[in-house]
Amino acid sequence: MNGTVYKSTGSWYNVKGEDGSFIDCRIKGKFRILGIKSTNPVAVGDVVEFDIQDKAGEQVGVITAIHERKNYIVRKSVNLSKRTHIIAANVDLAFMLVTLKEPVTFTDFIDRFLVTCEAYHVTPILVFNKIDQYTEEELIQVRDLIDLYTDIGYQTLEVSAATGRNVAEFKEMIKGKTSIFSGHSGVGKSTLVNAIEPGLDLKTAEISQQHKQGQHTTTFAEMFDLSFSGQIIDTPGIKGFGIVDMENSEIGNYFPEFFAIKGECKFHNCLHLDEPKCAVKQGVESGTVAWSRYKSYLQIIQGEEENYRTDAYAE
Repeated sequence: MNGTVYKSTGSWYNVKGEDGSFIDCRIKGKFRILGIKSTNPVAVGDVVEFDIQDKAGEQVGVITAIHERKNYIVRKSVNLSKRTHIIAANVDLAFMLVTLKEPVTFTDFIDRFLVTCEAYHVTPILVFNKIDQYTEEELIQVRDLIDLYTDIGYQTLEVSAATGRNVAEFKEMIKGKTSIFSGHSGVGKSTLVNAIEPGLDLKTAEISQQHKQGQHTTTFAEMFDLSFSGQIIDTPGIKGFGIVDMENSEIGNYFPEFFAIKGECKFHNCLHLDEPKCAVKQGVESGTVAWSRYKSYLQIIQGEEENYRTDAYAE
């Protein structure tokens, strides 16, 4: 029998069968996906094959196979630095919710999210949330960020769940799609989902006044069906998209503005570091390549961690 994984708690998987019914499943034996060093072989969004067994009068599913994924999106495993944690599979759109304050979403966090999406063939969209809470000066900063990423070619959207601004447009974007919502704890993922689909009634929490950070309300990735067609995947607040299993020579290709001009570099294998006549470095100097993007690139190449917040989600 085939079905789709809607929730993963690490040991149990809630699977929706082809008949529309849900069943809790375990994995048969140990799964290892060829070429993927992951702490979780089965992820939300996976299409799986499962058998139903009777255990003490209760029906339990056993996952026996995983269908080939069209894509997936990962983050760095917190406890195992050389392993990944698959956040979700078979995703059409990946939304990163960005806030300028309470909590701050740093540009290096955004850039690593975008690099991850580029590497794993997922379409990213940056959603600048809580747009109603900013001062005029802060709005200028938000618009500067929007200009930065739209110039590169990324789609962006300003929204406010509180006022309803662009919620209808956002709803139209996810119609008929499987979308993942990501971002730090406190950026308003669950509140925005509730504004789009009130019937889901996802748990929300106030921002911690002591630390001005989000309090965790989502502990596992979970998929929900939308009444207007499509699915959304709500995720825990994520600490960071640590880049793993990528060669330094390929990372620049996941920065579209670098990839567009790398042919102008003197050396075809230029890493955009200390090489002479590097088109990317010349772009930074002339202002056609954003310094924040180049800084993020350097941090990834040099293996540095991004700006984490102290209340980050841990496995």
